[in-house]
Amino acid sequence: MVNRSRAGTTRVAIVDCRSTGRYLPAALLRHGIECVHVHSEHPDVHMAFDADGFVDDIRHDGDLAATVAALRKHGVGHVIPGTESGVELADRLSAELGTPGNGMSRPSARRDKHEMVLALRDAGLAHAATIVSSDVDEIIAWAGTTAGYPVVVKPVSSSSTDNVTACATPEQVREAHETIMTSTDRHGMTNTVVLAQEFLDGDEYYVNTVSRAGRHRTVEIWRYHKRRVPGGDFIYDYDEPLAPDDPVARRLETYAHRVLDALEIHNGAAHTEIMLTARGPVLVECGARTGGGQVPEIITGCFGVNQVDLLALSVADPDAFDRLPTTAYRLLKHPRFVALINPRDDGVVPSHEAMAPVRALPSYAHTVMAHPEGHALPRTVDVATWPGYVYLISDDPAQVRADYDTLRHIEGDFLYANRSL
Repeated sequence: MVNRSRAGTTRVAIVDCRSTGRYLPAALLRHGIECVHVHSEHPDVHMAFDADGFVDDIRHDGDLAATVAALRKHGVGHVIPGTESGVELADRLSAELGTPGNGMSRPSARRDKHEMVLALRDAGLAHAATIVSSDVDEIIAWAGTTAGYPVVVKPVSSSSTDNVTACATPEQVREAHETIMTSTDRHGMTNTVVLAQEFLDGDEYYVNTVSRAGRHRTVEIWRYHKRRVPGGDFIYDYDEPLAPDDPVARRLETYAHRVLDALEIHNGAAHTEIMLTARGPVLVECGARTGGGQVPEIITGCFGVNQVDLLALSVADPDAFDRLPTTAYRLLKHPRFVALINPRDDGVVPSHEAMAPVRALPSYAHTVMAHPEGHALPRTVDVATWPGYVYLISDDPAQVRADYDTLRHIEGDFLYANRSL
């Protein structure tokens, strides 16, 4: 049954509705809210877009006034970024429309990772030592005198693991700098500077939240586990959640909410990545949008809530959202998010039949593949070369661990083999 929005909002604009954002139109429609889509000038074309479910599809060509006028005609009451490439435009549109949005004293801090660090510094929060420069010699001198090696080098405003490299020597910094400066970022923008940061040693986590009027609700907290692969750097292996009453979770939640305040994320979703170092929590980066790689019904089954539905609730029924506890989730089951890893140079996306042993695992719950069956796959060396991911879920964490080991054996033995050869 479709409910009517209690906030009076009947239409929402979603900018670049890709990745997890693709679930938002259906979640909002369950509250009786229709959606208008807006294409930014530089969407992440690596992510699929489906125009179904929108009452209009507007292409922003740089004329902010024209896009604002189009949204006013639709009676849009909220503007939400569907993925990272939509964050800046969503903020600008919201500010012009006067709809609930985020602070605009330094909006670039929600995309530009150097500005993000400066915002944390000004708020008195722990942050990574950082430099941004087009001059590789300046970065190398800074690494030698300030940060020490290794240092992390990456584009200043991209997303995912786009050209993120841990460099142990000046020569590796030069190579990474050259790669970034002679390429575009994941959103098609020319890189004019390079960001370098101290290497944060510790365990890495992420905190997914939804905020309304500056009040934050935590939806889930997960720990990343990484591994090194031949021909690549450390890559994401699997993620496991923290119980809400875990002392580490409490510490991370407090820090994450302070980060949201520093970045003026007053309304909407956020995905905050944090390294728990010897000196405490330190921000890796924060995205003012939903976390990627989510399957809402899976998340709800494990935590009782999910970020997409909570974001829709914050728009449609603010009073109900405000009644939720600050820590809005519970740990109902033991999930493991497993990144699929192709060890072959000539792999292919497995067929439905080839995936049968994976689906037969006792804790198997769900698979998402990045490409259709039979699509050629490179060796996995980063997030962009993941074949996809699998959720393993059980009441018994030992079962999940055993099934994870079996899954990795299946991958190594035959899963991505090209049987046509």
